[in-house]
Amino acid sequence: MPKASNVEFDIILWGATGFTGRLVAEYLAKTQDAHRARWALAGRDRARLEQVRASLATKHPACAELPLVLGDAKDSASLDAMVARTRVVITTVGPYARHGDELVAACARSGTDYCDLTGEVQWMRRTIDAHHARARETGARIVHTCGFDSIPSDLGVLVVQEHMRQHHGSHCNRVRYLVKKLRGGVSGGTVASMLQAVDETRADPSVRRVLGNPHALDPEPRRGRPEERDQLGVRYDAELGRWTGPFVMAAVNTRVVRRSNALLGYPWGQDFLYSEASTFAPGVKGLLAAAGMSAGLVGGLFAAASIPPVRRLIEKRIAPGEGPSAEQRERGSFEIQLVGEGTSAKTGSPVRLEGRVAGKGDPGYAATSRMLSESALCLAFDDIPKEGGVLTPASSMGMKLVERLRRADMTFEVTG
Repeated sequence: MPKASNVEFDIILWGATGFTGRLVAEYLAKTQDAHRARWALAGRDRARLEQVRASLATKHPACAELPLVLGDAKDSASLDAMVARTRVVITTVGPYARHGDELVAACARSGTDYCDLTGEVQWMRRTIDAHHARARETGARIVHTCGFDSIPSDLGVLVVQEHMRQHHGSHCNRVRYLVKKLRGGVSGGTVASMLQAVDETRADPSVRRVLGNPHALDPEPRRGRPEERDQLGVRYDAELGRWTGPFVMAAVNTRVVRRSNALLGYPWGQDFLYSEASTFAPGVKGLLAAAGMSAGLVGGLFAAASIPPVRRLIEKRIAPGEGPSAEQRERGSFEIQLVGEGTSAKTGSPVRLEGRVAGKGDPGYAATSRMLSESALCLAFDDIPKEGGVLTPASSMGMKLVERLRRADMTFEVTG
């Protein structure tokens, strides 16, 4: 069972001194619902934590009294002591494959709920294998991918399927996730995680097999069907009237959605098809943009990371702990179209649903810090399933988290 409410804290923010950690702290400080939360800032450097606390207090005077908790990502004893004091841990310390093992293990041991921003499929597979069974025993809800990777995908599909169930008495056999607008920068943490995957793949060929498996995160991984492979090239979609190309996070999000379906007991069927792509304008300009996206993604990062001078340039230009200004973050936004297809149980007729997921703020920073914060608040306070394990946003928090994010000015809507 999840921890009782009589522990010292509801939420501890681990990694509060990093760029994204500071954004999460700012969100928690200004969010009305968080005012009832007993929360603390955590990291390994007291002086830097004090600086973050002082900065928060300039706008939110109550934050001057925020408790500070010290720990070390490689010291299991200090992490055990930290997680014993709270119901939920938020962590922004990545790459998680490098810095996250001991914290997940500590939460699984103690029954402490946990949420993060990882998009590292190979690491998530390892946490499932190592900690899912223990987390089920203790009631710890270990929830990965609580940011732009992969809440719009995971909860977007859930909302489409719930609409199909309520209005048509069945489920969609197929859902497509189509990126219509994505305005914002790639976070330094995301790039660092990608480079970590490159390094692991070069050191261990089995990692490539995990990354390439459409069902890598299923409880029992299976190879899947050819039509479940991620889109790598350029296609013209006559139904949409637009060119499509690969979406950089599809290799993460699609695995998370399939794990949700499995953990929920396959309510969408074991043959459920899910795919993601970026969309472009219908003419020559759109074709060239899609072709450029495809050429840049297919093997591009692996090739670049293999050339030492280029690798150093990437690491220097986009480093964890750095990010866009407040003005740049506010100008960002995203809009996703979801197309669901199925058959009505009431009429026997084909059904086509149109879903929309949208949000304000840079997807990798402003929107992500909002999603992660609301995930932690949902774990701490909402009436959601008690079962522990290494879970997904949809399988652990579901429509309760959708409701929270709607109140936080994120759009989830379906027609059809």
